[in-house]
Amino acid sequence: MKLGVFSVMFRDRPIEEVIDYVASLGIHSLEIGVGGYVGKNVPVDDLLKDSDLRHALREKLAQRGVEISALSCHGNPLHPNDETAQIFHRDFEDAVRLAEALEVPTIVTFSGCPGESDRSRYPVWVVTPWPDDFQHVLQWQWEEKVLPYWSKQQTFCQDHGVRVALELHPGFVVYNTQTLLHLRAECGDRIGANCDPSHLFWQNMDPVSVIDTLGSAHALYHFHAKDTALNPSAVAVNGVLDTQSYRDIAHRSWAFRTVGFGHGEEVWRRIISALQIQQYDGPVSIEHEDGLMDPREGLEKAVRFLQGMVIEKPAQDMWWA
Repeated sequence: MKLGVFSVMFRDRPIEEVIDYVASLGIHSLEIGVGGYVGKNVPVDDLLKDSDLRHALREKLAQRGVEISALSCHGNPLHPNDETAQIFHRDFEDAVRLAEALEVPTIVTFSGCPGESDRSRYPVWVVTPWPDDFQHVLQWQWEEKVLPYWSKQQTFCQDHGVRVALELHPGFVVYNTQTLLHLRAECGDRIGANCDPSHLFWQNMDPVSVIDTLGSAHALYHFHAKDTALNPSAVAVNGVLDTQSYRDIAHRSWAFRTVGFGHGEEVWRRIISALQIQQYDGPVSIEHEDGLMDPREGLEKAVRFLQGMVIEKPAQDMWWA
């Protein structure tokens, strides 16, 4: 394992500047945004066409001792609006092709979410089995949209030597362990998980249990380091299904926070140890979505918080064992 950074927090800065900055923090792993909701940190079209440009990027990374851990294109390729779905799908395909060209092993994205029928205009996220209408919608979504799409992407990723880490994210059809493992079982093992505890905490999921389950299934492909703070008084009154603006932190039931500002050292040490037990050798990729602090301050606080926890050189032979 090693500490990494998800570059989307600096999407307004040139990638060369981002590489220099993260290297100055002692970080040697970078997850780069290449489309979808997160935007693009690099000129994807140009990189796909120009091998010299790709070489220059790899040279810059090598000079600073930084590697690309993943390319991220968080989008909704199952969106019921065909035009919107195609934009996200093209971003995904371009990300896979670019990952192959740059020898990057992993794409991070969302599973997507369809509507309730071919007549829908917007996605419909089903989270309850009753009234029975919801069961019919869920069955239609998976049989008609989700499984056909991701079966094709399984083959596409296999052809290009890339795997896809789907972020367990509410609002999309894959949002917890069961939905991820179901999709993987139906479509293939090029599909795995991007585990982000911030989306697990507010769903009352235990990140350690999730890591153990995904690791045991060989389905843990990437990890985001982001935290969530719950507001007990708001949860007591309204529960955790909260549609208030993310900016209204004072009244929301929960808010995304920099690592350590939602849960303390003991919780995060258990999470990092669980990753190590499952022999996860990817990045602990710091993501910043904290509405209470600037990205640079949030990142640097997260780095200081995690630096003493992440084990880069695991134990080898143990003479006492």
